[in-house]
Amino acid sequence: MQYIAIIAVLIGIAVAVLRQINQYERGVMFTMGRFAGIREPGWRVVIPVFQSMQKVDMRTKAVDVPQQQAITKDNIAVGVNAVIYYKVTDADKAILNVEDYFFAMSQLAQTTMRNVVGEIELDELLAGRDKVSERIRQIVDAASDDWGIKVENVELKDVVLPTDMERTIAKQAEAEREKRAVIIKAQGEVMAAENMAKAAQMLSSAPGALHLRTLQSLNDLSSDQSNTVVFAMPIEVLRAFENFNSK
Repeated sequence: MQYIAIIAVLIGIAVAVLRQINQYERGVMFTMGRFAGIREPGWRVVIPVFQSMQKVDMRTKAVDVPQQQAITKDNIAVGVNAVIYYKVTDADKAILNVEDYFFAMSQLAQTTMRNVVGEIELDELLAGRDKVSERIRQIVDAASDDWGIKVENVELKDVVLPTDMERTIAKQAEAEREKRAVIIKAQGEVMAAENMAKAAQMLSSAPGALHLRTLQSLNDLSSDQSNTVVFAMPIEVLRAFENFNSK
């Protein structure tokens, strides 16, 4: 019984003194309230009353930044939300320099996102999401250096526009499509006219070529019995009659 009591006491002491730090964590040690260093993964001795330890997760975190209402440079109200990926690189700074780095990063990302959106116009926001995301990442990363945090990436998820603005953009896109269709049709007509002009020039430059082309057209039309053919006298024949009369 005495040995069992001794073993129980030793186990109790071990439970009270030993702290486990997982591979993805670091322990920030305090001795009598003062920072006493970083503890690596494994079992570490923490003397109760005199010492304490806070664990810091060193893995990459994905934080959803809630939708923020912002005004673009051209005075358009939009709703923007994003995801920010970051990790703690200095566990001591994350504990000593900021009260709650998780909450602080969320607030910093929200404020920065509103400020960056306010510096650009709507077209730039819609067309250049990658540039806007990178701009937000740079600002947040620089501001969080003192907290021992590295921002790895920022992704804008949605840009919510007012209903009337969505209709305006849809009309603008439709008008742009119609404009392109008209331009393509006009370009096709110009090319067709150029080809017809070249063909006419070639036919007029070769004697009898126009007459042969006319006969070919008549042959093509004769294949369909429903066609009514109005025959036009070739200009070469008329010129032949003119030469005959002049004689």
